[in-house]
Amino acid sequence: MAISDSPEILGSTATVTSSSHSDSDLNLLSIRRRTSTTAAARAPDRDDSGNGEAVDDRDRVESANLMSNVAENANEMPNSSDTRFTYRPRVPAHRRIKESPLSSGAIFKQSHAGLFNLCIVVLVAVNSRLIIENLMKYGWLIRSGFWFSSRSLSDWPLFMCCLTLPIFPLAAFVVEKLVQRNYISEPVVVFLHAIISTTAVLYPVIVNLRCDSAFLSGVALMLFACIVWLKLVSYAHTNNDMRALAKSAEKGDVDPSYDVSFKSLAYFMVAPTLCYQQSYPRTPAVRKSWVVRQFIKLIVFTGLMGFIIEQYINPIVQNSQHPLKGNLLYAIERVLKLSVPNLYVWLCMFYCFFHLWLNILAELLRFGDREFYKDWWNAKTVEEYWRMWNMPVHKWMVRHIYFPCLRNGIPKGVAIVIAFLVSAVFHELCIAVPCHMFKLWAFIGIMFQVPLVLITNYLQDKFRSSMVGNMIFWFIFSILGQPMCVLLYYHDLMNRKGKAD
Repeated sequence: MAISDSPEILGSTATVTSSSHSDSDLNLLSIRRRTSTTAAARAPDRDDSGNGEAVDDRDRVESANLMSNVAENANEMPNSSDTRFTYRPRVPAHRRIKESPLSSGAIFKQSHAGLFNLCIVVLVAVNSRLIIENLMKYGWLIRSGFWFSSRSLSDWPLFMCCLTLPIFPLAAFVVEKLVQRNYISEPVVVFLHAIISTTAVLYPVIVNLRCDSAFLSGVALMLFACIVWLKLVSYAHTNNDMRALAKSAEKGDVDPSYDVSFKSLAYFMVAPTLCYQQSYPRTPAVRKSWVVRQFIKLIVFTGLMGFIIEQYINPIVQNSQHPLKGNLLYAIERVLKLSVPNLYVWLCMFYCFFHLWLNILAELLRFGDREFYKDWWNAKTVEEYWRMWNMPVHKWMVRHIYFPCLRNGIPKGVAIVIAFLVSAVFHELCIAVPCHMFKLWAFIGIMFQVPLVLITNYLQDKFRSSMVGNMIFWFIFSILGQPMCVLLYYHDLMNRKGKAD
């Protein structure tokens, strides 16, 4: 007998459906009992030929169908009734071991978007008041020649040097073409690449030192030269590895995958990456409206950096003494006063370059891999910070410095020191050359990261806390290190100019 032929069941189902908004879940139990009673009443009608089991199975199926219909009707109840039926007082409210969201073990597993928004609101409110107070007390300190002045016209040698730097990638391409056609041997290729890459750095250094140009112009030229050097090393190293792979396969000619293409080199030289490969992941199209919005943000945050530098940092630095030659407490006060605006400028610089500019460049070139940085602000140790904050340089270091050292039998610790040494040399070049003096403050600051790596790793393993290394990083790097370097370079530069005058 089908379930629809039973008047009792139809009545019961109708009762549940009609009174679903007022009956409690105890009615479901009465339905089960009536269903079992009905099945028992039909028990004498079983066939004595052994079909009783089949009848029982049919009743069980009908009962299961009934409970399914009841459950579907119960799911149709409004939310106001669901709370009465599902969240009973007997249900446990505490079922698992959980940590507080702000505890040291769970703080990095939570989303802090709300706290981030709160910090933004507080920073805007507090700094707006400070800006108004500063303008009322000191007036408008930004000079009219901050963006452009007559002195900028004297920087044309640096501009011409930037325009001639593409000669070196072209020379590297010619060398690779010659070795592809077996015109020159492998030792000659290595020697020519070493000459080309070294000249690509020394040429801007000489131009910078011979011209009394603005500091920002010199920094821009040295950054551009360092980027060209890193790209040339990657281009030569990658092609050398592909040739070695082709020769290891014992083939008479060069492997077909090894192709020296000028188009791939030209794309690599303008792409937002330092690691050469013959093809890159590409996006399907360029989002023009998105690029325009990022350009607007870039202009706004660049202007904000200029405002903070001229209105806050310059007066603080000019009214300070040499931090290593004056009163210790006075030097600490100047460093702490300089730390906050310096931190704002550094964060704006990071956002403008690594997020806005590199993403704009990637969008225009349809460059797909846009992991230019990771969540370095959550770094638990100094080592994690250096692995996450500048991904193009980190990938270059790992690919062309760290693992080649390991493959040549150099210990891991020595390989890390070599990587920091290369980074320290280029940091010193980008600052000391535009200042026309070599005090090695930037070099010492980068090499000081090596013991900090060991200290923060030790503290992380000892205390098992994700906050200790992160706080040390923020204090040493942002509160103490950068403001101290700014004061040291400024006063050494002023002393050099005073002696020259």
